[in-house]
Amino acid sequence: MHYVAHLKKDRRLKKIIDNAVPFTLKKRNNIPLYLSASIISQQLSVKVANVIFKRFLALYGGKTPLPAQVLDTPFDTLRSAGLSNAKAGYVQNVYRFAVEQGLEMKKLRQMTDEEVIAYITRIKGVGRWTAEMLLMFALQREDVFSVDDLGLQTAIRTIYQLDHTNKKQFREDLLKISRRWAPYRTYACMHLWAWKDIN
Repeated sequence: MHYVAHLKKDRRLKKIIDNAVPFTLKKRNNIPLYLSASIISQQLSVKVANVIFKRFLALYGGKTPLPAQVLDTPFDTLRSAGLSNAKAGYVQNVYRFAVEQGLEMKKLRQMTDEEVIAYITRIKGVGRWTAEMLLMFALQREDVFSVDDLGLQTAIRTIYQLDHTNKKQFREDLLKISRRWAPYRTYACMHLWAWKDIN
């Protein structure tokens, strides 16, 4: 893969990449559906999140719902699929924003990373972390680093033996290390997550 040689210049990252399968980024065209899945999955295990997301789709016959369908769905019906009150509201916020402001791939593609983050986080219930995941996993942006992701923090702290007692300094250390990986920070994140999952 095109990013491997560059990331292997970092000796500690090289040890992880040497034993791993290279990653590719897949495009996801339906941004409201991607954001809904992301909201549903927050603070849940992957397994539970998948079950609830399937139940959410089942409300619409297993098909991708149109914004109007989601906005017309009563709260109690969304709750019956396993969404909390807050998440049901956030999912409807996403679709309302899609109708009123637009969440088309073509529109987002023309924005820089920071412009996408600023735009998407106008939706109540969508924070910076969710926007960063959208950049990586829906828009295929190759150079995104999510400094506040706990999984990445844990992996980097362990691999680079960082002191995390001073939160401000720890954050600066994370950003400094991640700059070495530009312009392929997304792939570095994917390898770090994969490493953390098996360690």
